[in-house]
Amino acid sequence: MLKRLLITIASLAVVVAGVLLFLQKSQTASAKKNDSVLVVTTNSILMDMVENVGGKYVTIHSIVPRGTDPHEYEPRPQDVSAVVESDLIFHNGLNLETGGNGWFTKLVESAHKEEDGLVFSTSEGVTAKHLTGVGKENEEDPHAWLDLQNGICYVKNITKALVEKDTKHKAYFEENSAKYIAQLEKLDKEAKQKFKNIPEEKKLLVTSEGAFKYFGSAYDLQAAYIWEINSESQGTPEQMEQVLSKIRDSNVQNLFVESSVSPKAMEMVAKETGLSIYSTIFTDSLAKKGNDGDTYYGMMKWNLDKIHEGLSK
Repeated sequence: MLKRLLITIASLAVVVAGVLLFLQKSQTASAKKNDSVLVVTTNSILMDMVENVGGKYVTIHSIVPRGTDPHEYEPRPQDVSAVVESDLIFHNGLNLETGGNGWFTKLVESAHKEEDGLVFSTSEGVTAKHLTGVGKENEEDPHAWLDLQNGICYVKNITKALVEKDTKHKAYFEENSAKYIAQLEKLDKEAKQKFKNIPEEKKLLVTSEGAFKYFGSAYDLQAAYIWEINSESQGTPEQMEQVLSKIRDSNVQNLFVESSVSPKAMEMVAKETGLSIYSTIFTDSLAKKGNDGDTYYGMMKWNLDKIHEGLSK
């Protein structure tokens, strides 16, 4: 009896999976009829950029869910299906999705998209910074989008790919892109001006992950962190001592913790130093829809505002 029940459940699971795949393909076909370019992005930040440029002429599937770390990820069946059906695929590059377990490389290879010229690195043209850990000096730091000028470079690359794929909507894409870039340029200019008023001895941005090298370079801050990148060991005694030493040598008054990591290690730093965690900030993911930081512009404005406030104390 139990054996028969298990066989029945297994059969139902296969049927349900087949129905879901059929529905996904039906939705894809419908999107094509609606004159949309079917785009896959690897994360929510790129999804938002594509939405701002592509508007009504793109249909987007974002692979890594909001609030999830993209360094190590296991694609779901719907991700595989979306990649197979896609017209364009945008990824960050700089070893973000292709490092660690290499999930993105495996996904694209299995769908045979790279050979069709449909896969684009949005960070093309960005001057890469590198990791500093022993043995990792040749590895690129992927967090380039945390400098708004690099984000603008991403938008230009996305615009170029969309125009080449859908030439009849060239003017629409380019107009959207120009308006969006103007907003990002204005935010960047204002931020660079206001960060000038922070005293040198307080220009230390302390976070859990070392994701703020590009941000620090753009806004004249030193970046200190517990671990360098999320795919490595986190909160080891050696890492803790290193960040504590940097804090002691500064006059910084506040710490920050990223939305996509556990706050436990930073809470230990706060307890050890007597400093406060001023705010949660964004690195690898946008906030959930409807919350502050749920767009690329919104996440950068939040980071800039909160970091400036915290370091000014």
